[in-house]
Order: sequence, then structure tokens, then C-alpha cells
Amino acid sequence: MPKIYLSPSTQESNPYITGSGSEEYNMNLLADELEPYLYSNAISFVRNTPDMTAASSIAQANSIGGFDFYLALHSNAAGEGNEGNIRGVIVFYYPTSSEGKRAAELFAARLREVYPLPDLVRTMSTTTLGEVRLPNFPSNLIEIGYHDNYEDALWVENNRDAIAQALARGLTDYFGLPFIYPTTQRIGVVQTGGAPLRLRSYPGANGAVLAQMPNGTSVMIYGEWQGWYVVGYEGQLGYAAQAYIVA
Repeated sequence: MPKIYLSPSTQESNPYITGSGSEEYNMNLLADELEPYLYSNAISFVRNTPDMTAASSIAQANSIGGFDFYLALHSNAAGEGNEGNIRGVIVFYYPTSSEGKRAAELFAARLREVYPLPDLVRTMSTTTLGEVRLPNFPSNLIEIGYHDNYEDALWVENNRDAIAQALARGLTDYFGLPFIYPTTQRIGVVQTGGAPLRLRSYPGANGAVLAQMPNGTSVMIYGEWQGWYVVGYEGQLGYAAQAYIVA
């Protein structure tokens, strides 16, 4: 199943003009909103912590390895002389990364659906941003509005769930998965009558088998889609036939 490194901003010195807190604070709240969508769409993740830096986040991701994507969440600032006068969303990607560019275009399309000025959502290549240039995996850094613009800052604060859902939809588009809304997390028990139940990489009989879950095994249910549950089993996320799980 897909595995991403999630890196909300660690820049606590960048204040929101509304007084709600820093870029680090607001992007971590957004990451909190995103997590249930990652679970319900069978996307496993490792997330940095606020005491880290961008450099240590990159180093951790590269050290762990095995990620399919690196996603950095930030908000922007217009800079001296333009404070408060610029709005928009920018999805950055590395210019030679075809997968990074593809992901950027998918994220931008989804963010245009929720940002109030869709024409101001754009993609841009860069070789200067470390979180785009240095990860050993396809990566995007998304500047989600301008925290020195009052309207943008309010939009981020008041639309975290919509933004998180747009990001999750961008990821499911990228990985070729159906988008699944989170359900109330609950325990389910495998009941097959004896044979193990297959945990699959996709909700269909053609999905690769990730694990065999013995009859009587307890699993965590995160979502459901057309006769399939998204479940967690022994540290793996995947899909299992709903008919054989009693919740």
C-alpha cells in the first residue's frame, strides 16, 4: 500500500496575521485533519514533529526509506513591501521529476475546488526548496495560502477539513485509489468459518494480497467502500471483504 512522509511546517516564527498562531501551529492542525483521510484511504504515513526542522524531516524520511511520496505542508508570505497584498496556492515540484509534476497537477486540481480564487492555484517547479529537492522520493511542497493575507489566513483556519479532503483526494488520484470518507474507527473481527481472510492492496479481487488474516483476528476498521472495509492489521493498511468481518 502507498506510504508517504507527511511534513507539516516547523516554522514557528511565522505568525498568522489573524493572531491564530504560527505557520507551524496551523499546518499541524491541518495535518491532524488529514490523518483520518489517510487511514480511511489505506495510505500509511510517517509524520514529522514540531520540534524538528525541514532538514531533519528530510533526513528522517531518507533514513527510514521506502516512501512513495513526500508531502510538505506550508503557508506562504508575500515578503517585505507586499505584506497582505498577495493571495493564492502554489504546489512546488522538482523540475526533472515527472511524478512530482504529475502529483502537483493533481493536487492543484483538487485545491481549485475548495480555494475561493481557483485561478490563483498554480504549480511551479523549483530547485531551491529543500523539501522538494532533497527527498529520495517524488515530492511536493504546497504553500496553502498566504499567512500574511487576512482573507487567506481566515480561509485556512475555517476550512481545514475541506483542504484536508482536497489533499487526500489528490493523493488517491495520484495512487489510483478510490476516495473513501472516514468512518467512526471501530474494531471488527474476521469471521470466515476457518480460512484466513486476504488483506488486499485494492478493493477488488484483483488487488495484490498483502497479508492473510486468520479467522477470529481483530482488525481496526477505518472506512468502507462498495462491499470492502479499509482495515489495519499488524501495522498494515489495506482492504478486506466486508462480508467476512463482523463489526
